[in-house]
Amino acid sequence: MSVANPNGAANANGAADPAGAAKPGGEANTPGAGPLAGVKVLDCSLLGPDGATMHLADFGADVVKIEPPGGDYVRQTGWPIIDGASVFHWQLNRGKRSVLLDLKQSGDKDIFLKLAAKADVVLEGMRPGALDKLGLGWDKLHAANPKLVMCSVSGYGSVGPYSNMAAHSFGFDSWAGLAPSTRDERGFAALPPTYAPIGLTVGPLFAALGILACLLRARESGQGSRIEVSQSAAAAAVNWQMLVGQRAHEKLAGGKPVEPLPMPGMAVREAVRYQYYASKDGCVLFMPSERKFWRNFCAGAGRNDLFEKFPGKEFAEHESGNHELRRALSEVFLEKTTAEWLDIGLKANFPIAPVYDAAQALRDPHFQASINWIPARQNESETLGMPVRFLDETLPVPRRAPDVGQHNQEVLRDWLGAAEGG
Repeated sequence: MSVANPNGAANANGAADPAGAAKPGGEANTPGAGPLAGVKVLDCSLLGPDGATMHLADFGADVVKIEPPGGDYVRQTGWPIIDGASVFHWQLNRGKRSVLLDLKQSGDKDIFLKLAAKADVVLEGMRPGALDKLGLGWDKLHAANPKLVMCSVSGYGSVGPYSNMAAHSFGFDSWAGLAPSTRDERGFAALPPTYAPIGLTVGPLFAALGILACLLRARESGQGSRIEVSQSAAAAAVNWQMLVGQRAHEKLAGGKPVEPLPMPGMAVREAVRYQYYASKDGCVLFMPSERKFWRNFCAGAGRNDLFEKFPGKEFAEHESGNHELRRALSEVFLEKTTAEWLDIGLKANFPIAPVYDAAQALRDPHFQASINWIPARQNESETLGMPVRFLDETLPVPRRAPDVGQHNQEVLRDWLGAAEGG
């Protein structure tokens, strides 16, 4: 059995470290392996919600992706396209098996119900109520399987005026106050120039967490559950600091109109001791907002004069607007490379981080040592593994993301027996 190194040792091109004994291309997900071994999941999702069951599959669950004729068009969404499918598909659908069912046809509905009767979890990853419209909603599924956990992942959930609105990834974040508009060089309103969608990724993660909580109860009590996660609400949960702060700000004003709080990036725009600085060959993020770390930096950099002149507060000191200090620090950081400053930060003990693009991050030695890459066969895409590290065991390499309907007979045989499997 091929196993991936859970500690994430990998080289620069993503090949697993020999200590992990990972072999590219292995069809793993061996029954009985992983903490969710034996858990059966039916995944009826498209696009981003696929991520919820990716997490479950990574932990060893048997995830069967129910695909309509033509399959999940996530395969054609996003760039780059590798071996005929997008990296979205390779990442989000790894570890799963695919069964092609046309749930508008009575015969395929019957098969789905038989599978649901054997399942522990059904994920609905479309607009709310999509399965109900097909006659396969909660009431019918719960009647067939009282211990079933059903989770719906959608853009805006089932409550509120936007519940049936079509949605895509950046919309969740713009709605939640995470992605304010910018202006491009022509003066047009524009998306932030560098931005990773948050609700798209975090929503499925919250869904996986909710599913696990419900599975624990189902195993103890036999009681099934129905839950939902909206990716917009997940984006709001990530933006809790701004939303909670704004709500408190308005409450303190006695209900009077107040200006919106500045975004975190704007709040530190004039900061000096929490700021980007150009290095000799790149850029670093400098963060000694505690006095002890500021003292350590000044000593490590040979600039005790800066500490003597600007000792600052003991905690949360950004020296905002101190242009004299900012100019001095700008000159100091230009004297050494990013790698040299990271080494000084480690030895002198103060918070500092490199500022990378994706290509630079891949070359970073800590990234190469700590990130778990899932290997792939030739012409396929390696995918980024889960950040949960198992310290005393290894997990199987997730199987490659499936072709549409690749496992029809195999799943029917495994879940329903030879008579149904043909």
